[in-house]
Amino acid sequence: MPYALLSVSEKTGITKFATGLVDFGINLISTGGTALALKAGGVPYTPIEEFTGFPEMFDGRLKTLHPKVHGGILFVRGNPKHLAGASEHGIAPINFVVVNFYPFEKTVKTPSVTRAEVIENIDIGGPAMVRSAAKNHASVTVVIDPGDYYEVLECMWEHHGETTVELRTRLAGKVFRATAGYDEAIANYFATSSTPRHTAEYGKILPREVRERASH
Repeated sequence: MPYALLSVSEKTGITKFATGLVDFGINLISTGGTALALKAGGVPYTPIEEFTGFPEMFDGRLKTLHPKVHGGILFVRGNPKHLAGASEHGIAPINFVVVNFYPFEKTVKTPSVTRAEVIENIDIGGPAMVRSAAKNHASVTVVIDPGDYYEVLECMWEHHGETTVELRTRLAGKVFRATAGYDEAIANYFATSSTPRHTAEYGKILPREVRERASH
């Protein structure tokens, strides 16, 4: 059975969207606060540690960086060698990745924020999962924006529970624009955080041509 992995910082609409996926026969995997939101909404899901057989560790720093997660996202559907490897290692297909990142930019602009708080809001697993999903958009639908939830469900209603390659391609493009901007924000913080003026200078340190490339 196909799976959807849900792990979102911005939880607006996630319970309704998750319910829609379940209605199409999609099994849900979830983590942390997202799992709590699904539980509160009565939406069935499998905890990430049960899916991988490995516990969340290090205060949540390690939870989705696992072969059963990235293997399930990345293997090429229809490729006999990939299918054999997935079967041999018990890797189930993850056909939907619904993820948005820790709020790094909001955190870094918070008055009196500590460096430790900023560092803990550098998302690792989220960008890794959505990049994997975007790479394999031929088969995987990746959603990083709650504003796209309805369009995805509408597409599935119109196509018997499937999404179109056109939609998956557009959503994949949003991923790489988002990860470029996210990494730029982190780079800006490290480039400026050694001075007392880092908040005022935030967002200005990278050369103009680098910023322009990242915005396209």
